[in-house]
Amino acid sequence: MKLTPMMQQYIETKKQYQDCLLFFRLGDFYELFFEDAEIASRELEIALTGRDCGLDERAPMCGVPWHSAHHYIAKLINKGYKVAICEQMEDPALAKGIVKREVTRVITPGTVTDPEMLDEKKNNFLMSVYCSRNYFGIAVADVTTGEFYTTQLIYGNTVNKLFDEIYRYQPSELLVNQQFLKNVPGETLDILKERMGIYITPLDDEYFDRNKALSGIKNYKGCNSIEQDEFALCASGALIGYLKVTQKVDLNHIKEIQKYKIENYMIIDSSSRRNLELTETLRDRKKRGTLLWVLDRTMTAMGGRLLRKWIEQPLLDVDEINRRLDAVEELKDKFMIRSELRELLKKVYDMERLASKLVVGNVNARDLLALKASMGQIPSILDLMSDLKTELCVGIRDEIDHMNDIYELIDKSIAEDPPVTIKDGGIIRDGYSEDVDTYRKAFTEGKQWIADLEAKERELTGIKNLKVRYNKVFGYYIEVTKANLSQVPDRYIRKQTLVNGERFITEELKKLEDTILGAEEKVKNLEYELFCEIREKIAAEVHRIQRTADRLAQLDVLCSLAEVADRENYVKPVVHEGSEIDIKDGRHPVVEKVLGSSPFVPNDAYLNDDTDRVIIITGPNMAGKSTYLRQVALIVLMAQMGSFVPASKATIGIVDRIFTRVGASDDLASGQSTFMVEMTEVANILNNATPRSLLILDEIGRGTSTHDGLAIAWSVIEYINDKSRLGCRTLFATHYHELTELEDKLTGIKNCCIEVKKRGDEIIFLRKIIPGGADQSYGIEVAGLAGVPELVIERAKHILNELDAADINKGGKARKKSTKPVDGQLDLLSAGMLSKTEREVIDEIRALDTNSMTPWDAMNKLYYFQQKLK
Repeated sequence: MKLTPMMQQYIETKKQYQDCLLFFRLGDFYELFFEDAEIASRELEIALTGRDCGLDERAPMCGVPWHSAHHYIAKLINKGYKVAICEQMEDPALAKGIVKREVTRVITPGTVTDPEMLDEKKNNFLMSVYCSRNYFGIAVADVTTGEFYTTQLIYGNTVNKLFDEIYRYQPSELLVNQQFLKNVPGETLDILKERMGIYITPLDDEYFDRNKALSGIKNYKGCNSIEQDEFALCASGALIGYLKVTQKVDLNHIKEIQKYKIENYMIIDSSSRRNLELTETLRDRKKRGTLLWVLDRTMTAMGGRLLRKWIEQPLLDVDEINRRLDAVEELKDKFMIRSELRELLKKVYDMERLASKLVVGNVNARDLLALKASMGQIPSILDLMSDLKTELCVGIRDEIDHMNDIYELIDKSIAEDPPVTIKDGGIIRDGYSEDVDTYRKAFTEGKQWIADLEAKERELTGIKNLKVRYNKVFGYYIEVTKANLSQVPDRYIRKQTLVNGERFITEELKKLEDTILGAEEKVKNLEYELFCEIREKIAAEVHRIQRTADRLAQLDVLCSLAEVADRENYVKPVVHEGSEIDIKDGRHPVVEKVLGSSPFVPNDAYLNDDTDRVIIITGPNMAGKSTYLRQVALIVLMAQMGSFVPASKATIGIVDRIFTRVGASDDLASGQSTFMVEMTEVANILNNATPRSLLILDEIGRGTSTHDGLAIAWSVIEYINDKSRLGCRTLFATHYHELTELEDKLTGIKNCCIEVKKRGDEIIFLRKIIPGGADQSYGIEVAGLAGVPELVIERAKHILNELDAADINKGGKARKKSTKPVDGQLDLLSAGMLSKTEREVIDEIRALDTNSMTPWDAMNKLYYFQQKLK
C-alpha cells in the first residue's frame, strides 16, 4: 500500500516539525493526523474521525475551522504544546496537482503574538540561556513588543543569580543548550517546569555557535556592545536564530539588543520577590493583594507592562529617581491636567504590540484603525503636556511623534467598519482606489449598467427588439433577430449564429463584462493587495511607532503613580546617597488597601550604618511584626522606583539590594526540611549582601532546637552588625528575648517591640512599634485567640508556671546574674520539660518548713532528694 499524494506531503512536512502539533490546512479547516490527531482530540475535546490515506487502516484525524483556530491553538499552548501552522500557498482551484503547502509559522509559549492568548499588561518573554562551565549568558526578548535584553553571569554564585533573573522575567519559554541540562540540578528544572510553568526547549549546540551568533545579530542596533561578551553573544544568537526559524519573517521590530548588568538596578532575589509579593501573591500567584495591584492605575496595556518593570527593577541612580519623583509630584499637584491626560490615554490602544503585528504580518484592518485612533489622541496629549515643566515630562513630550503622515494614510485608505479578515473585501475606503470603486459599482450596479447599455444600443441601431443577455458559456452578448440583421453596425463582432438570429459582442460590452464578471472576487483580491501595500508602508515606520508608544507608556505610569499618591495620601520621599532611612508614620501599602475604611496603625522606622544598623524587634505573633518588616522594605523599594510612599515623611538612603527571610516551608521535592530551606536562604543573604543592602529577617533559627536556633540567631546578628564583615541595615524580628541583651553589648544594635496591652487573660495588640524589648511572648494567649481548646490552654499555663518556677528558659533576673554573657557570647543553659519525679521533688522542696529543720534533718533530706533523682 502507498500513501496518497496529500498524505505524503503531510508526512514530509511533519518530519521537519517532530516536536510540534502540525495544523495542516485543507480548505476551510486545519486538520491533524495520526498521533497529533489523537493528542488534539483528547486535549481539545473534539471528535476523532478517520481519513483514507492509502494504507490498510484509515488515518486518525481531527480538525478545527481555520477562522477560529486561534482559540484551539491557545488551549494547546497553555497545555505546553508547540503548534506548526501549515498553510496552502496557492489557490486550490488553480493548482495543478497537489496544492503547494508550507509551514508559515511555529507557535510556542514564548512566541505567542495573538492578543487573546496573552495578558495585555504582562510581557510574554522568551529567554535563552547559554551555559559554559559555571558561566551563563542570558538573552530575553518579547516578540510582541520588540524588547531584547542580554547579560552574562561570570562572578559569584551564578546559579542563584541565574534563577533570580529567570524569576524576575518569568519567561513563558526557556531555550537552553545541552551543557545547561547537564549542569543545572534536576530539582531546579522541576521547579522551573512544574512550579513556574516554564516550557523548556533544549536546542542543538549549533544554535549557540559564536560565529553563527555574530552573523545572526550583526544587523541589529546594539550588537557591537556584546561582541566581546562571549556568553551573552551566544545566548543572543541562539534566541535570534530560534525566532527566525519559528516566526519566518524579518524581525525588524526588535528595537535594539540592550546590554545590561544586574548591578545596574536594585537586586531583589527570587525569595525576596516572593516574600514581598511585588507582582503576584505568595499563595495563589494572583495580582490582587500585591504592590502592583495597589500601584496599577494605568490606562494602557503598555503602561501596565512598564509599571511592572519599574516595580521589578528599582533604580540606583539618585538623579534618575528624583526625575521620576519630580514628574509624579507635578502630575499629582496638577489634578485637571492629570485627569484629562488619563482620559486621553484610555483611548490609546496597545501601540507596542500593534507595531510588532505589523512587522510579523498578522495585522488586520481593525488593528490599523486602532493604531489610527491611538495616534488621534496625540495632538491633545501634547497640548496638555505643554503646561508640564519637569525635566522628565518635557523630555517625554519632545520625543512623542505626531505621526500625521501615518494617521492620514490610514484615514484615507481603511474603511470605517472593516471585517476581521483581510481577504473578505470591504477594508478599503471609497475614493482611495479608482479600480476598487469601479469593481464595487460593477458588483452592486452591474444589472443597471447592462440595462442602460441595452437601451442605448436600441436607440443607436433602431433595432427595437435588441437584447443584451448572459449565459455561463458565452458570457454577455447582444442578440439580434434575422429580420433586423441589416441594421447591425460594423462595430458589432459576430459571436454566435442561431436559427432565428445572431449574437454579437462590442468592445464596450467586453469591457463591461470584464468589469462585472467576477467583480466580487476581483475587488477582494485588489483590496488585499492594496492593504498589504499600506501595511508595508506603515511597517517601515515601526521604530517611530515604538518610540512614541514607549513615551506614552512612561506618561501613563507617571500619571498612575500620581493618581495613587493623590488618592492614598502618599508623600514624596527624599532619596539620597547616604545610609539613613527615616520613615515617619509608615504604612503597608497593600494591607492598608485591603483594610479599606478600617484604620491602619502607622509606625516609624529609623536605620543607618552607624548607631542604628540592626533593629531587633520582639513581640508576640499576630501583633504585626511581619507587616512592619515588609512595609519598610516596600517603602524603600517604592521610593527607588520613583513612586511616592505611604508615610507622613520619608528619607531613603539608597539601597543596592533587598534580602528577606520571612517564613519557611518544607521543600520535600528536593529533600529539604524547613530548617534547611531557612539556612539556605540565610546563607544566600550573608554571602551576597553588601554594606548598602537592606536585610529583612524574621524568626531566624526557629526550625531547630532552642539552643541551636538561639546560637545561630545570635551569631548571625553579630556577623551582620560587624562593619568589618558586613555592617548593613537590618530589621531582625525574633522571639528569642535573650537577643535583646545585644543592645548593651554591641554598638549599632537597638531594640524595638510591638506594644501589647493585657487585661487579665485577654491581650490587645496595639500594633505600635516602641523602643525596648518585649517582656514576654504571649504565645499561650495567641493560641487561645486562634481557637485552641481551653483544656490545652489551661494545661499550657500550668506547665509554663512550673517552668517559670524552675527558672528554665525564662531568663529571669537571678538567671541573668549567673549567666551574664562574656565578651558578647551567650552562655546557653539546659532547657526542656521536667520529668514527673523532678516535679515531685520541686513540690516537696516548696512544702519544706526550713525554719523548723535541724542541720542534720536538712542533710538527710538533701541525701533523700539526690537518691530520688538518681
